[in-house]
Amino acid sequence: MMKPDESIQIFVPLKVRKQNGRPKIMPPATYLPSEDRSQDPHILRAIGRAWGWRRRMEAGEFNTVTDLAKAVGLAERHVSRQLRLAYLAPGVLKRLVYKREVPAVTLLKLTDVAALPWHEQPERVFD
Repeated sequence: MMKPDESIQIFVPLKVRKQNGRPKIMPPATYLPSEDRSQDPHILRAIGRAWGWRRRMEAGEFNTVTDLAKAVGLAERHVSRQLRLAYLAPGVLKRLVYKREVPAVTLLKLTDVAALPWHEQPERVFD
């Protein structure tokens, strides 16, 4: 576990482009969808959105999850659960983005696992 005054930066090469006036998060150029199409195509988008929400909260744009949920027009429970994705272990993020060896990871499973210490997350997601 990290001490409260420590931070970590993770760089996942996602691209953001505008579509219909709204930002859309795109996967890396090297991204290849699984051949059996069983992986949820919304996982990278949900993780990117969670990181965006986290940054906005850390910048002081929103004081509470309730304020954030109202601003983005979603239920507080949904925003709170999805926000957990911004706390996934770096190893889990790397495997989700690059290795793609586990095609059936769900958002529900990821949000549950995100509450665990980083060293426990990979075995719970990928085993």
